[in-house]
Amino acid sequence: MSISHKSEAEILRKRSFDFLRQARKALEEGAYDVSCFLAEQSLQLYLKSILLKIAGDYPRTHNIRRLIGEISKILGSEELKKFVNINRIRLSLLEDAYLMARYFVKEYDKEEASDMIKLVEETMNVINRLLGEEN
Repeated sequence: MSISHKSEAEILRKRSFDFLRQARKALEEGAYDVSCFLAEQSLQLYLKSILLKIAGDYPRTHNIRRLIGEISKILGSEELKKFVNINRIRLSLLEDAYLMARYFVKEYDKEEASDMIKLVEETMNVINRLLGEEN
């Protein structure tokens, strides 16, 4: 049974917010590497849900900057391009959390985990504002 793009986008968006909620919980519990991984997953799924909604598909990639770039291109948003340029290093660190927390011995601290969650929230807020939506 095929699932519609709208339904798939809604499922990805819900999972995204579930991952973000779990990232916050892991942060509170001191599981900083898990928190960073969950934050990355949250933003990745959120961006894919937005691309499904506005384009009907998304690139099969884990690269957050590429996903944001696709959204920026579709929306023709200078604000989103500027956001990516300003936050390039933070976004790169968030992308790294996908691999580092799973496959390498990298320990994250509370400040890093907290900043990754904050970056996810900031990114979602910028995109939601551009789309005229609320979180």
